Amino acid sequence: MLINIILLGIGFVVLIKGADFFVDGASGIAANFKVSKMLIGLTIVAFGTSAPEFAVSVKSLISGSGDMVLGNVIGSNILNILLIIGCSAMFHSLTVKNNTIKKELPITLMITMAFAVLLSDSIWDKSLNNILSRGDGLTLILFFGVFLYYLIKMTRNKVEEEKDEDAISIKRAIIYTVIGLAGIVLGSNFVVDSAAKIASILGVSERMISLTIIALGTSLPELVTSVAATRKGEFDIAIGNVVGSNIFNIGMVIGIPVAIFGSINAISFSYLDLLVMITSAILLFMFSFNDTKISRKEGFIFLLLFVAYYSYVIVA
Repeated sequence: MLINIILLGIGFVVLIKGADFFVDGASGIAANFKVSKMLIGLTIVAFGTSAPEFAVSVKSLISGSGDMVLGNVIGSNILNILLIIGCSAMFHSLTVKNNTIKKELPITLMITMAFAVLLSDSIWDKSLNNILSRGDGLTLILFFGVFLYYLIKMTRNKVEEEKDEDAISIKRAIIYTVIGLAGIVLGSNFVVDSAAKIASILGVSERMISLTIIALGTSLPELVTSVAATRKGEFDIAIGNVVGSNIFNIGMVIGIPVAIFGSINAISFSYLDLLVMITSAILLFMFSFNDTKISRKEGFIFLLLFVAYYSYVIVA
């Protein structure tokens, strides 16, 4: 028990330091290539910080723990918005660009709704169990393909941004990004493994482990990266990280393993879990659409919803 607590602490330290390097490196790449920081947030940062979720999903499906996969993704997507955006907004109001409101957030809503519908078989036919089939996995990959197509179109658009003269060199930016990503993945692995062992020792149920400790552990890279980006004034990276991670989690973290390894039974998950995930995405869009920013007040609302939902998960 004591060794696991020590490893948990080491994991947090490595994770936080890795996130700092990662944000600096990603920002440096954007500055050197005059690439939109939102694009960097949606790709390098989002995919990089979602690596722990992907690793956990593949390992869980191979070992036959389908609940761990769903809990990981559903919990992570809820945490990404309610906790990460909420915490980031408490540090500073997050400015959201028009392009994000008109394109990226609607794509997030679309793939989130599709995931919820595919996972709700019993609503349409009471005789069916809620199962995510191989065909459903392929469908989610197709939705992710729409997002990739949008990213490719973004790269073709000329970004009218002047190069930052104080930006670090491209070589150093790449080194920072690689070191940061390694720290994020290594740190999150320490955190997840040690936290899961502590939970098992304390006799916590698998559903609660997947929705809380595993989801929080694999979302820690997004949390520390977005908060670090917000503190540095890199709001595009903070928002892009969450939006890209949520899309990646559904399209790839769920889609690819299910399409390859087979179906997942979702009997242990309630519709409340899906409803909270959908509501979080809708609120993110509504708050952003209202005044093109996520204010401290709105961040506080996210945090209240986070506390309310996870209080229910722990008590139920």
